[in-house]
Amino acid sequence: MIIGVPKEIKNNENRVALTPAGTQELVKRGHTVYVQNSAGLGSGFSDEEYAKAGAKMIQNAAEIFGLAEMIIKVKEPIEQEYKLIKKDQLVFTYFHFASYEPLTKAMIQSGAVCLAYETVEREDRSLPLLIPMSEVAGRMAIQEGAKYLEKPLKGRGILLGGVPGVKPAKVLILGGGVVGTNAAKIAAGMGADVTIMDLNITRLRYLDDVMPKNVHTMVSNEYSIRELVKDHDLIIGGVLVPGAKAPKLITRDMLKTMRPGTVLVDVAVDQGGCIETCTPTTHENPTFIIDDVVHYCVANMPGAVPYTSTLALTNATLPYAIRLAGMGWKKACAENSDLRLGLNVVQGEVVYKGVADAFNMPYTDVKKFL
Repeated sequence: MIIGVPKEIKNNENRVALTPAGTQELVKRGHTVYVQNSAGLGSGFSDEEYAKAGAKMIQNAAEIFGLAEMIIKVKEPIEQEYKLIKKDQLVFTYFHFASYEPLTKAMIQSGAVCLAYETVEREDRSLPLLIPMSEVAGRMAIQEGAKYLEKPLKGRGILLGGVPGVKPAKVLILGGGVVGTNAAKIAAGMGADVTIMDLNITRLRYLDDVMPKNVHTMVSNEYSIRELVKDHDLIIGGVLVPGAKAPKLITRDMLKTMRPGTVLVDVAVDQGGCIETCTPTTHENPTFIIDDVVHYCVANMPGAVPYTSTLALTNATLPYAIRLAGMGWKKACAENSDLRLGLNVVQGEVVYKGVADAFNMPYTDVKKFL
């Protein structure tokens, strides 16, 4: 198969979809891999490393899209890339369709086959291609939150771990999944007083068992959230409904009950966000303030640590990319239920119910194409 790896062009997106090691694995299986010049530089991989691994280097993105049967990316295509995507071309990347209707409509119009990393799902309901980036984002949420709690950045001026004789900051984490668990680990390690909320009591029992004593668990409901936001310094939104919009757990009116300088980090922003006042921001301009509350809503948080993120992402995506390249998307998805659930838009039709429901679009059963 002919595989194309274009350079990411989203604001401050320094990741690349394939490492030189991943390139070599595909090339030695007989596939042709085209990599755009400088695609890996932001992650610390030179053009020479790709060429040595067997990639064919190409100057511009249009040529990559024009040649490739399968495009492997990190982030969803942005507007200037829409017209480059061809009919029947397989695009394997994070799409987060349910959060952005223009992208969904553009991919329907393109006639491409859109296989989304974030909805590839195992039988145990885990999301193998979302997990590595959720691990990065969860850990980064605390790192960034601690920074923006500093007074020069308009935060409360509180040190996350406190010092002897002074209480630590209070951290509230909404969602006990991969993001929430990793956020709790880092916050607890820094000495904060952490509360993690989830609807799943079995999950809370597990977290209560494995987390240190400065992490407390609570069942999530509106009443409890309203009470807790009043005295917590850093609030992390880490809820996920696979392939669908995140529920709004923190509403606009709750902001007025928070203390000035409270910091909100909405990791769910690329799925619409779980904080009503959050809109996507960039690494260039990461925060905004509403009612004296600092909002950090960067939609590609792992892009700030691209070396770590790129390696973690390729570790997860490569086995699936090898299967898709070796078998073709139809056979691979027919035989592998993980990949089948990754199909969101196929040849002009929406085949993932969460996306169809988000925009009241017609839904087609994916079996029609397999």
